[in-house]
Amino acid sequence: MARRKDKIRLGLFAHVTGNHMAAWRHPRADRFAGTSFRHYAEVAALAERGLFDMLFLADTNALWKGDTETLSRDPKTAQFEPLTLLSALSVVTEHIGLVATATTTYNEPYHVARKFASLDQLSGGRAGWNLVTSANEQEALNFSRTNHVPHDQRYDRAREFAAVVKGLWESWEDDAFLRDPESGRFFAPEKLRVLNHQGTHFAVRGPLNVARSPQGHPLIVQAGSSEIGRDLAADTAEVVFTAQDQLPAAQAFYADLKGRLIARGRDPESLKIMPGLMPIVGRTAEEAEAKERELQELIHPSVGLQTLSFMLGGADLSGHDLDGPLPDLPNTNSGKSRMALVIELARREKLTIRQLYQRVTGARGHFIVRGTAATIADTMEEWFERRGADGFNIMPPTLPGDLGDFVTDVVPELQRRGLLRTAYEGRTLRENLGLPFPQHTATLRR
Repeated sequence: MARRKDKIRLGLFAHVTGNHMAAWRHPRADRFAGTSFRHYAEVAALAERGLFDMLFLADTNALWKGDTETLSRDPKTAQFEPLTLLSALSVVTEHIGLVATATTTYNEPYHVARKFASLDQLSGGRAGWNLVTSANEQEALNFSRTNHVPHDQRYDRAREFAAVVKGLWESWEDDAFLRDPESGRFFAPEKLRVLNHQGTHFAVRGPLNVARSPQGHPLIVQAGSSEIGRDLAADTAEVVFTAQDQLPAAQAFYADLKGRLIARGRDPESLKIMPGLMPIVGRTAEEAEAKERELQELIHPSVGLQTLSFMLGGADLSGHDLDGPLPDLPNTNSGKSRMALVIELARREKLTIRQLYQRVTGARGHFIVRGTAATIADTMEEWFERRGADGFNIMPPTLPGDLGDFVTDVVPELQRRGLLRTAYEGRTLRENLGLPFPQHTATLRR
């Protein structure tokens, strides 16, 4: 197979104190991260030093369901609203993309379109929207509902939601704003587009009261891996974050999703697939393994079981022997792809419930690579060259400590192999990812 000519893309999953569930208890983590702008500014600076393409913030509009005792051990109960945080980070960063999650289930298209368009202007073209449907059933209770929206209906709403947002982002042509004091014209009327959307879920007139984005429109990121999620990604996404922990599964997902793009007449290179990767970096393999064991020992059993229950669609495991096998589970109205991944892991490796929660709590179901910088680079190179990934969403176990190790040790190794850039190529997130500027529909019609 010919060596790829493009470079590995890197995203940073900035998960409060780190990706490991027990990270906040570790001395290499900042336990005050959830309410510290200085922490996030330091993390963003580290990621820019490592020439990462983007910094990614997950979000949910509710605490996860659980007893107060278990919740009291979860650092995610205190964290910033992501768009507010990214707006602040846009002032102290220059190159890195700024991507935030905003659910289509409990939001309105106009709000999302306006906020991300504003972030794109503030950052000079570095904004991205992670388009998700809500997996957290507790969100319904914060938005005047007694029941969570059913899975397929959430995706039907998401598809229309995305179309409305993209339509609003095209309210103005690129050169619509004249700002001409002599003529008294602030904008050219013929370059204004009123959406007038009337659909199943939304009625939105428009136009958007924010100018067109410096990068055409903010990047659209998607994280669903179910059948319906893959279709949504093939229709709308430009980056996909996914979770596979075996190369054959990653290759199958990669080929399937790129094939769906081709079937829709899209260039397969117009979408970057970036699986989650939790690197545990050591000067030796033994040191990396010791670092992982130290983190694993900090997992409280109630937190491990709660995390596993969430990944299994809210399954109640309290009546089962923790040292016995995972029982057969009913279908769920929550996220389906992650549940399937966790069940397959348990069956494949014949894990007990306790062993399973230790595995998934550590990396939240994502791929763990432990070892020296060369070992981690070997794995990344293999997945990249064998078409399992276009890049990786790096999920350091602790922040800022383990991110610093990755930037200091792994990034130079990838650069030495010619797999990673040595300088940013452009000013916008699209330019750095090698994605085309989306032409305004009015321009395409001419």
